[in-house]
Amino acid sequence: MLGTVKYGTAVALLLFTALLFFTGATEEGIFTNHLLVQLHEGGNEDAHQLALEYGFGSARQLPFGERLFHFYPRDPPKTKRKRSLRRHQHLDEDRRVKKVILQAGFERQKRGYRDINDFDIGLNDPLFTKQWYLINTGQADGTPGLDLNVAEAWKMGYTGKGVTIAIMDDGIDYLHPDLASNYNAEASYDFSSNDPYPYPRYTDDWFNSHGTRCAGEVSAVANNNICGVGVAYHSKVAGIRMLDQPFMTDIIEASSISHMPQVIDIYSASWGPTDDGKTVDGPRELTLQAMADGVNKGRGGKGSIYVWASGDGGGYDDCNCDGYASSMWTISINSAINDGRTALYDESCSSTLASTFSNGRKRNPEAGVATTDLYGNCTLRHSGTSAAAPEAAGVFALSLEANPNLTWRDMQHLTVLTSKRNKLHDEVHQWRRNGVGLEFNHLFGYGVLDAGAMVSLARDWKTVPERFHCVAGSVQETHKIQSGAKLVLTITTDACQGRENFVRYLEHVQAVVTVNASRRGELTLNLTSPMGTKSILLSRRPRDSDSTVGFDKWPFMSTHTWGEDPRGTWKLEVGFSGESPQSGHLNEWTLMLHGTQSAPYIEQVVRDYQSKLAMSKKEELEEELDEAVERSLERMMSKSN
Repeated sequence: MLGTVKYGTAVALLLFTALLFFTGATEEGIFTNHLLVQLHEGGNEDAHQLALEYGFGSARQLPFGERLFHFYPRDPPKTKRKRSLRRHQHLDEDRRVKKVILQAGFERQKRGYRDINDFDIGLNDPLFTKQWYLINTGQADGTPGLDLNVAEAWKMGYTGKGVTIAIMDDGIDYLHPDLASNYNAEASYDFSSNDPYPYPRYTDDWFNSHGTRCAGEVSAVANNNICGVGVAYHSKVAGIRMLDQPFMTDIIEASSISHMPQVIDIYSASWGPTDDGKTVDGPRELTLQAMADGVNKGRGGKGSIYVWASGDGGGYDDCNCDGYASSMWTISINSAINDGRTALYDESCSSTLASTFSNGRKRNPEAGVATTDLYGNCTLRHSGTSAAAPEAAGVFALSLEANPNLTWRDMQHLTVLTSKRNKLHDEVHQWRRNGVGLEFNHLFGYGVLDAGAMVSLARDWKTVPERFHCVAGSVQETHKIQSGAKLVLTITTDACQGRENFVRYLEHVQAVVTVNASRRGELTLNLTSPMGTKSILLSRRPRDSDSTVGFDKWPFMSTHTWGEDPRGTWKLEVGFSGESPQSGHLNEWTLMLHGTQSAPYIEQVVRDYQSKLAMSKKEELEEELDEAVERSLERMMSKSN
């Protein structure tokens, strides 16, 4: 069945695939004392009075939906079990109330919170020479030249001026002398305590240093003799404290993602579902709506830019099982270490768009990410994909300064076109080229971000064409899956050609799959495009022993076919890995195509690729000719002797 709805005229279709994300129960029976309340009429004052009447601390109107309010408690957040859910049972019977939804509690974890054991451009900050990810001269046993190439962008005069980046985390030490002058108090908020002061809660182990460290990577002040410098050291940084409570709720996530979208340009998130190799989870309904509103309405309609850490589950996990990192609306960032290899905790998946840097694999004390720390301190020990996402946010801030008119999709296109293989090397997955010649890797995406190249291209960038969505086809019959044999299904599509939502140049592609198995972690899914590009949609997850839930309409996403012509036959291969026999059933596969009807720069990329291909073939022929001549000369010499 083919879709016929135009992107610009139907938010419903925009939300269609996103709302398929896993929205079932989290930890069974866990609820919070936070409520989502919808009133028939009235505003803030009415909601506040109603909240007090029923024993709540107050109410806060939500920026999404109609007359929606967050009723939050007077006391610190607590959780409760099902038997105590009726504490506020009379609220939903009040004539002023249209709807009450008790907020379920679920887990969200900070990513990369783990311990790890000269260019003269006029910066005097003491840790600057140790910030190898900015300018790599081989510090800490690293590979010279393997960095973000920020020096080139800085020399062009771009340092993030006029751009605000929000760090959605456990708070920011906004009194830190290396952050204070770049702190944007107006755009900051504490959704854990419901006040405008997102200062981290003190703990003996400094666990809540995560957000402060991320903030320093982006916006640490330059030339003040304190710590190091931020990637975009003239940008403003906002603190959104939202991780520090026993459980996450949909309201808190949605409120954070939608906070001041006309002031905040970039939202950086270094957290997500538990990276335990057995969790399949993503954003709930309010958060999905907030993200959809952000990309459609944020920044005056140009769209909020969401940067997400891809995950720290290592080879035991797959970031396509994380509905935040695999969302089309986010830019998912993985990490590399300072010698170009993958970090042991890096997850791989086909939705990762690009990479930045985390730490060194060796026990060099200076191989971590140098940045700000709590209580005015500095650290050399920040790491993980947590460190990677803020670095990417800083590079995007440089590009936004160069061209404030960039849309959220422009930023994704610039990422694809300017990221580079550099000296990255993957010991498992090969670097390959897709059907239009773009080089990608299953782990690193399109490569490491190149700030100089991105800024150069961004300056004169013209907004990409309108985006369309096509339901390319669907397989609804149940098919059995068994060990030892691949299930191969195909969908042949014209990509809605002849309709107003025709997709000629791909951006994202989704395989929406319903499948279950005797052991979910042994399932593997591969998708091959009509132009021959193979995407690994799901790898083996050896710790995932689920045998009941499976994947229910889960949208596995790939960016590897970017720019390709989607018309033709798509092939989905489903099978099992591992040694023990497994079985399962695939009940549905729907192919979703997202892209444009015209993209002139892609044609240029194709021409460049074909030119390089022709040149390489010419060089191969010349080499063969030279070898033939040498062999002939050798034969002649041997005969004459």
